[in-house]
Amino acid sequence: MSRAETDARTGAESAPAGGTGAGAAGRAGRLRRSLGLFRSELGLTFRRRRTSALLGVLAAVPVLIGVAVWIETGDGGGAGGPGRGGGPAFFAQITNNGLFLVFAALAATLPVFLPMAVAVVAGDSVAGEAASGTLRYLLVAPAGRTRLLLAKFTAVCAFCLAATLVVAVSALAVGALFFPLGDVTTISGTTVSFAEGLWRAVLIAPVVAASLTGLAAIGLFVSTLTGSGIAAMATTVGLLITVQILGTVPQLSAVHPYLFPHRWMSFSDLMREPFLWDGIVRNLGLQGLYVAVFGSAAWARFTTKDITA
Repeated sequence: MSRAETDARTGAESAPAGGTGAGAAGRAGRLRRSLGLFRSELGLTFRRRRTSALLGVLAAVPVLIGVAVWIETGDGGGAGGPGRGGGPAFFAQITNNGLFLVFAALAATLPVFLPMAVAVVAGDSVAGEAASGTLRYLLVAPAGRTRLLLAKFTAVCAFCLAATLVVAVSALAVGALFFPLGDVTTISGTTVSFAEGLWRAVLIAPVVAASLTGLAAIGLFVSTLTGSGIAAMATTVGLLITVQILGTVPQLSAVHPYLFPHRWMSFSDLMREPFLWDGIVRNLGLQGLYVAVFGSAAWARFTTKDITA
């Protein structure tokens, strides 16, 4: 980030609210400054070339899946139904309805690609600015460390949603290009209209994004522990891989329900008729617990840390 951009961010934060700053005017001024800080953090996150590269890779995954399925089935005309064998139910249905590519792409990217992208962005959120020398200069302005940390976490959560939407939109475009669209057969065996299926896809995207908030909080905490962006990103990705490995060890089944990726695939319950909310609610509750614990740890570390860079 350039010195001019840093000046703009600190300038927006140090602008007075006007008047005495008391009452409604004072609250409105604080709200404007908070929104200004969030916008600056959001712009900083999405202007980085690394972020664009990550979103580009995520957009390419549904393309690769769609092309592979289309080649496998010859012309994508529906010959690759469940009878072909192999792959999850979402993949078996792609040739019959391109909308299923959205669900298949999210199921394929959620275990690896999406969380790794979030781990990189979250790990770099604080440590990256410390490494570039802008964090201490930013804190000269009366933004407040709590407000700054909250803005950074909110920006990472916005990236979670943006990354999920990139996968979903790319998959929908590829599915419509290579395969037919029509009524959707749910996991329960019932049939709903294409509009209803599309609505379910729209509903699934924020659920998947919310599933990544626990990892985002972990990455933010790790980012407050070091002044090296690369070290923070590598540590967060390493923790992600370690937890996923632990989730595959049968001897540790007692702890599996407490691991943040355990219920990531619960979004598939939105493809049942009627919806099954139990797994989704448990997943969101687990993510909320991780956000509370690691968000508090990040706040405690960041608000007491001696910023030297």
